[in-house]
Amino acid sequence: MALQRTFVMIKPDGVRRNLVGEIISRFEKRGLKIVGMKMVKIDRSTAEKLYEEHKGKSFFEDLINYITSGPVVCMVIEGDDVVSVVRKMIGNTDPKEAPPGTIRGDYALSKAENVIHASDSEEKAKREISLFFKEDELVTTVAQAHM
Repeated sequence: MALQRTFVMIKPDGVRRNLVGEIISRFEKRGLKIVGMKMVKIDRSTAEKLYEEHKGKSFFEDLINYITSGPVVCMVIEGDDVVSVVRKMIGNTDPKEAPPGTIRGDYALSKAENVIHASDSEEKAKREISLFFKEDELVTTVAQAHM
């Protein structure tokens, strides 16, 4: 068991469809701690940094246009092995392949508008968190204070 932080973002379709509370509730019920949260409208520059690994791919422009189309809710979530736990909770990128009970399996309508983003590694989590949060914006949990 390793205490980690990960970056999670409820995408514009999730915000538009009023799923924010339901999604946050799932993380809290799982025993994970939200140590940072804000609603933002992502600018193009930040969106390009967030999705830099997709630059040059055919869907890149559509992805950037979509993620900047409305507000998103950005969160830093903390817990034991949280990167893998959250990835399992959100399900496959393609909702047709995401099992019922996962966030995408229950709420995503398409591969392009799939409600949620989460970091897929500790390294990416650190980078993605730094795009949206300063360290002093994050809550220090009891577990961290004793580390």
